Amino acid sequence: MLTLIKREIEDHIAYLIGAGVFSAVFVGILISLVYGRSPNEPRIFVTGLTIPLVAMCMAGFCAMGAAQMYTDKTRKISALLATLATTRAKILAARIIVGVLVILTGLAPLIITAVILLRLFGPEVPMYGGMIAELSIAAFLMGFACYCIGLQTGWSPSKVAPTLGGLALSCVLVGLFVVKGFGLHTAIILVLFIAASLVNVWHKFMSTSL
Repeated sequence: MLTLIKREIEDHIAYLIGAGVFSAVFVGILISLVYGRSPNEPRIFVTGLTIPLVAMCMAGFCAMGAAQMYTDKTRKISALLATLATTRAKILAARIIVGVLVILTGLAPLIITAVILLRLFGPEVPMYGGMIAELSIAAFLMGFACYCIGLQTGWSPSKVAPTLGGLALSCVLVGLFVVKGFGLHTAIILVLFIAASLVNVWHKFMSTSL
């Protein structure tokens, strides 16, 4: 299993690096929000940088899922691995674990920074511990949902149309996040969507000829 995970990381290291870069940018934005010199400066950062970067980040998670499955299908990677001492279930599980690792690479530094700033500055930081936890859960679910979209579109024989459709659906999910906020209803919708997507991916991967 560890060998499969290592292989997935090596094959898609660019996404792991990209997640780290985006995380560093978001950390910089968060610090700028805290140390902003004027009341209007944080608003400029939020509206001018954060929203486009979030959309790009979610699209990146979707693209990674699609790349994992499309590369597998075109290069017959799973077909080769299945001839060795492993199973389809382990191959898919390793793939999803790496996807989660990339998502956490993008989110964990930002969450840690937010918690540290909250402890250092207390009321001066415009957020609370409960809000950080709520945002962190919502962001992870959103990223994982977009990643699941990519897993489904990447297994299609076509490359362009499903990918564009997946990116469009990712934008719809981001819009849902913005419109409905970070509450329980949004979390339930995302959890149900993720569960349905994983079941669909599992069924396709286990039943389709490699």
